[in-house]
Amino acid sequence: MINIKQIHHVAYRCHDAKETVEFYQEYLNMEFLVAIAEDSVPSTKAPDPYMHLFLDAGQGNILAFFELPNSPKMGRDENTPAWVQHIAFEVADRDALLAAKEELESKGLDVLGVTNHGIIHSIYFFDPNGHRLELTYRSGTPEQMQQLADVAPLMLEEWSKTKKAPRHAAWLHEST
Repeated sequence: MINIKQIHHVAYRCHDAKETVEFYQEYLNMEFLVAIAEDSVPSTKAPDPYMHLFLDAGQGNILAFFELPNSPKMGRDENTPAWVQHIAFEVADRDALLAAKEELESKGLDVLGVTNHGIIHSIYFFDPNGHRLELTYRSGTPEQMQQLADVAPLMLEEWSKTKKAPRHAAWLHEST
């Protein structure tokens, strides 16, 4: 039986390795951990040079990037709205979120939010590669989280049949 301990890393593409590391160091205080560069891909042996970067996203979580200079210019999935694909990082509480928003805006970033999602509150902004980033804190009570866990299978089953939003957890956004 497979027993996952945690996500080791998630990897995204970047336009410029140096610019990306500097952004995450300056704006999110991440430590630059490791750089790996090869002229061919170890798993496929394809001759495709790359720079692979690893950043410390806290508590054993690693955020990684690839710069691929011989590939066509990076884009995003144009069939998916820009708000869907994102990387979310957790902060301690509302004060930390508000301080982060103020700091990011003072450094010239456009920040959307604070958005109330009922059990979390979030702000959103983009990195220099066009990846949407979210900073969030948990505000849900144990009872709210249990209520959501209880209805999750029912919601999934209803969605799979109707492709319409089930109302079981509509309370999350009705008061916002």
